[in-house]
Amino acid sequence: MKLNDQTCISTTLKVIGAKWTANILRELFDGKRRFGELQRILNISPRTLSMRLHQLEKEGIVSKKIYPIIPLKVEYSITKRGKSLGEIIAKMRDWGRNQRIYG
Repeated sequence: MKLNDQTCISTTLKVIGAKWTANILRELFDGKRRFGELQRILNISPRTLSMRLHQLEKEGIVSKKIYPIIPLKVEYSITKRGKSLGEIIAKMRDWGRNQRIYG
């Protein structure tokens, strides 16, 4: 079954279109991050960050590694599937950088 362009774009937006998701991915492309680190960098609420990370993990875009130490250490990183979004995120960044809407 061949998908039309609208369906393909909708699929991509379903994964990266939620508020904060592209910013979370941008940070994770720089390397592994802990929850608190992402929260601090992005100035995002813990609830929203948790929801977005859970969804990205469910989609196979982000991986969560839990270290069995006290205090508990959890790191998030980009999966191989997630890395395939790198070019899209970079293009979005470049497009935004070239716009003059903010000044």
